[in-house]
Parts: sequence; C-alpha cells; structure tokens
Amino acid sequence: MAKFLNTSAINYFLEELIKDTKDRLILISPFLKLNDRIKELLADKNRLKIDVRIVYGKSELQPEEINWLKELTYIRTSFCKNLHAKCYMNEELCIIASLNLYEFSQVNNNEMGVLIRRTDDGELYKDAYQESQRIIRISEEVRISLERVSSEVESNPETEETSFDKLTTSKLAKQLGVKTGELTEKLVELAYLEAREGKYYLTAKGKEVGGEFRMSPKFGPYFLWPNTFRPED
Repeated sequence: MAKFLNTSAINYFLEELIKDTKDRLILISPFLKLNDRIKELLADKNRLKIDVRIVYGKSELQPEEINWLKELTYIRTSFCKNLHAKCYMNEELCIIASLNLYEFSQVNNNEMGVLIRRTDDGELYKDAYQESQRIIRISEEVRISLERVSSEVESNPETEETSFDKLTTSKLAKQLGVKTGELTEKLVELAYLEAREGKYYLTAKGKEVGGEFRMSPKFGPYFLWPNTFRPED
C-alpha cells in the first residue's frame, strides 16, 4: 500500500529514488532550481547514461547552473505551461508530494506526500506513470541555454541561412554530396550523435568539433555544424 511521508521522509525517499534509478528517472516540479546535492545525484545518473526527464513550469537557474546542465547529455528538460504537479518517479517508485524540487533537503518546510511502490500498488503506480507521460507529451522539450532566440521571425532552419560558419545537417549533407539520412547515420556511427528512442542527441565528441543543438518551436530539434566540418572516415 501507499506510504505516507512527512517532510524528512520525502527528502530521504526522494534521494533514494534518484540514487536507485537503473532505467529512467522522471522529475516533475513547477520550479527548476537545483541545489548541490541534486546536481551531484543527476551528474551521477548522467555518467551512468540513465535517461532523465525533468519537466518544469518556471526556471530559476543561475547562468553557471545553465552551463552545467547543458553538458549533461542524458538529461532532457521540458517546459509545461501552468504546471503545478510535483511527481518524482523511477522504474520502481513514485513520490507524489507537496515538495518542490528546489526545496529538496530543506527540512524547515512542512510537507506531506505519499510513496507508491510498483510491486505493491501496480495499478496506482501505472496511473501515476501514465499521467506523467501525458504531462511529458504536452510539454515542449527544450535545451536550456543562455542564448536569446529572436521571436520576430520563425524560420525553417533547413531552408533559411543560420549563420556564415554553421550549417544544418541537411545543408552540410548537400555540401558533401550525400543524403541527409546517410550523413546522420554516419554521424551516429562515428559517435558525433547518439540515437536513443528514435531521437538524436549531440555527444561530447560532437560538441568538441563545434556541433550545436538547437530547438525550433515550430520545426523541432536540429543540429548545426561548422561549414568546414568533415566527418572522419
């Protein structure tokens, strides 16, 4: 059965939930603000290549935290308008509580919550998981950045010039005389990109050669590459 949690218990089980994640971690919280302990735990999940999804409604990250988060390849962030839910879950446990993510380890607040174990409350866990997936689906996946994107003109990155020294994958493919799909497959094969769950992610190697991830609200994610970039044979 579901277990009632007070403030200190929420903090304890939330840390254990994150640490024990083996497959996928979902953190849903209205405010995105990370303390040192949370960053330490998330960095460890990233090193283990654990898929982490963070859904938030408002970001209060400092510039140094933004730069830190940008380096974590396996952590994806999504913005959800009017988000007020607080739900934290992995493949075995789910915590639904009043605690915001930024309040983790702050025992001065009075919080309440419940702990759901998949093995004990399979249907309840399933309902919570399905709702978390719905929230993820209606959220806009973004790559948090310090860069300010102009909203005056929303152009298609594949048909408009993006910069003088950067090319989209399709434009680079055209320059190299190959199809976009062929170039993408080669970038994955050479570890400049990584394919996960039907999506592509920029790797550390891709960043080293100057690759950049961009998100267009209308056309979705895309990558930019230096116009002098030539994938190694």
